[in-house]
Amino acid sequence: MLLVIIALVLAVVGYVAVSAGRQYQADRSFHPIKVPAPTATPADVAGVLSAATTTPKPDASTPAGPAPSKQGISNALAADLANGALGPSVAAEVYDAGTGATLLDQRSGELVAPASTAKLLVAAAILTVHKATDRFVTKVVAGSSPGTVVLVGGGDPTLSAAPAGQPAPCAGAARISDLAAGVKASMAGRPVSKVVVDSSVFSGPSTAVGWAAGDAPSNYASPITGTMADGGRSAPTCAPNDNRSGTPDLVAGQALATDLAAAGVSRGTAPPAAKVLAEVQSAPVGRLVEEMLTDSDNVIAEVLARQVAIAMKQPATFTTGAAAVSATLKQLSINVGNGMKDGSGLSGADRVPAGVLGQVLLKAVDPAHPELHPIIAGLSVAGWDGTLVEQNRFTGSASNADGVVRAKTGSLTGVTSLAGVVTDADGRMLVFAFVADKVPAGDPTLSRTALDQLAAALARCGCK
Repeated sequence: MLLVIIALVLAVVGYVAVSAGRQYQADRSFHPIKVPAPTATPADVAGVLSAATTTPKPDASTPAGPAPSKQGISNALAADLANGALGPSVAAEVYDAGTGATLLDQRSGELVAPASTAKLLVAAAILTVHKATDRFVTKVVAGSSPGTVVLVGGGDPTLSAAPAGQPAPCAGAARISDLAAGVKASMAGRPVSKVVVDSSVFSGPSTAVGWAAGDAPSNYASPITGTMADGGRSAPTCAPNDNRSGTPDLVAGQALATDLAAAGVSRGTAPPAAKVLAEVQSAPVGRLVEEMLTDSDNVIAEVLARQVAIAMKQPATFTTGAAAVSATLKQLSINVGNGMKDGSGLSGADRVPAGVLGQVLLKAVDPAHPELHPIIAGLSVAGWDGTLVEQNRFTGSASNADGVVRAKTGSLTGVTSLAGVVTDADGRMLVFAFVADKVPAGDPTLSRTALDQLAAALARCGCK
């Protein structure tokens, strides 16, 4: 029980720390989320949680309130599930987080295009093969000729090219400027004339099957390489929709070359057993997972999928990354199948059984799987941060869900999805997943609003 208490406190503290800076992205007042728990919260734990939360709760929360019934859930969602904006193909699952009981199962076994909710699968896989505190290493080693150094990528998606003295855009990111300082110290005044970039930690194509020609580079994805700066962005930022580079490896190499006053940058490989001149460590895996989920970052998702393959002693490609994620989730008794073509859900060819999205979230809220808790911390909160304050999400009649819904969004042409957790009106935590993969052409905000209404209906519902 003590471990459960500690986990809950850390989740609350982490939530406040990560999200406080994003609070005012929403042009609405903030409603603090009710702290959900899958089992009853003893009185002593309630006091600890209260002390850890900076904003008073608007009303009493009983995390293990009365269990909803299948009929109650069905009645509450029937009208919204029939919303024409979702089209004729809607998969829907609702689970009781406390018992794991299935409360609604509508086509959960059907293969659907998950869009960005696929990132939940990558999150669970990387947190299964790595600790949340693990980090990835980027090195600079001596080249094969005097004056040449090699930047050896380690698959760190947020290594930053921010100038020395300026904060790294992404929290906890490693810095190329620190690599440069280490190289200068190791070189003891000897000049560097050339930087070679070694991205051989990854292999295969840099874009996935099913990606459109305009997907990489774009403002939401870059080609995936083992060395990159600032998530493949053209400039050192961490904003979700900043332009990405078509040559992210060379952008990183040029940043190091600039810091070292080197004249040339090229691609290549490090000599065997080369002397290490400097190295830096990435932000922790748990932090990368949270950032990937909150901002729906495609590049981080693809890099982490490859890191799952590496952990399983496989080459790091789109294909092996997706296969490694699937194989890892089998260890959690979650059968994804072989329908994923990438890790981000950006591929229009991705297909998974709809039910696996809710199954991953059930594992993530389970006290028996504390290693997966960063998934919940990374979900956007309605009315507060990430993708749930974009494009007028959870406004109007769905605004009752502000602060009580955490979820991952997904959106492709013809596909809208939403999967997360919600505290219902009785204080019971529910897990839900909704995927509409034949959305009518037209205004995409209509289908997103329809999914918001489904989540808001669960927030209003006691559903007994």
